Amino acid sequence: MPAGGLLSGWAGLGRFWLIVLVLLGAGAGVLQYLGPPPARIAAPVPDAKPTAPPPHNTEKTTEAEPPRPVVVTSPPAAEPVVLRPGRSIPGPVADPDPALQEPNTPPETGFLPRVAADGFAPMRAYAAGFDPTTRRPRVGLIIGGIGMNNADSLAAAKQMPAGVTLAVSPYAKDPERILTAARIAQHEYLLAIPMEPQGFPANDPDDRHALMTSLPLTENLIRLHWAMSRFGGYVGATNAFGPMSGERLSGMEDQFEGVLKDLAGRGLLFVDARPGTPPLGQAWNRSVDAVIDDDPADATSVDQRLEALARLAQEKGSALGLISLPRPATLDRVTAWANGLVEKGLVLAPVSALVAPPVASQGKARNE
Repeated sequence: MPAGGLLSGWAGLGRFWLIVLVLLGAGAGVLQYLGPPPARIAAPVPDAKPTAPPPHNTEKTTEAEPPRPVVVTSPPAAEPVVLRPGRSIPGPVADPDPALQEPNTPPETGFLPRVAADGFAPMRAYAAGFDPTTRRPRVGLIIGGIGMNNADSLAAAKQMPAGVTLAVSPYAKDPERILTAARIAQHEYLLAIPMEPQGFPANDPDDRHALMTSLPLTENLIRLHWAMSRFGGYVGATNAFGPMSGERLSGMEDQFEGVLKDLAGRGLLFVDARPGTPPLGQAWNRSVDAVIDDDPADATSVDQRLEALARLAQEKGSALGLISLPRPATLDRVTAWANGLVEKGLVLAPVSALVAPPVASQGKARNE
């Protein structure tokens, strides 16, 4: 049948709508198969002010202002600082601290004192406790010759009241037993440096190790370091070596200044055994005012000199005495004398509470 005949008349009109319905159904099926068209993604609308990404740090920055120039000015020169000796806390003296030691220069052995990295010095670390606010006149006493006779030395360490200072020989054969007893009994102690005295060689401090006027300073410093390395824990040094006082070596300015400079650089104080010596430079120092057991060393003479020392402290505010050797009879007289100091309005003080800063120093003393 021709195509025109299929769609003519009422029958053709029915066929036309049938075909339309079939085509619409087929199209709907295709659309159902393909699914809905993808949604349109709207283009972003720019903000009036673009937002910058957050910075990596949390500090607030202002881009509108350029960084201000930094003006570098040199700080004023700091005043040199002199560490003050002494310790206000009561109790036993501290044991030697490895932080305050350094090896001796090879080929020498042992350890030498030094100032710690934080400025803590031996003359403070190993000081006996003393209240620096006391207004009572201070009187001090050094017992020398410690280590030359073990029995007498141990008796001095145990018998003497706290506040008495000991001067220990580098030749001591068994120093640790004596020094341990001394620290427990709250005695600070000094290293007794053998130096050439008046009357040498009749007065012989052992010229194999003693500091001698015939030697250059470099050799004497090696000998000084030998003495320093024999034991540790001392607040300072002294030229009181038993009954000898190292007068010849101490009288040589270039030699003596070199020794004092080395001591000061290691945070140590110095006590001069020559009575009445003017204040020294370089290190914290003091000279003794009297030698208590000079000849004659009988009980009456010792008592008289101790009483004179007490009167001097009352007059001047402080005084320091030296006993050359720890003889048992002398120690008994010191014990009796010390028991009466409070009644006289005096206080027994260690040497760390009696020394003064070096005269050449313009530094500002400080408490640590």
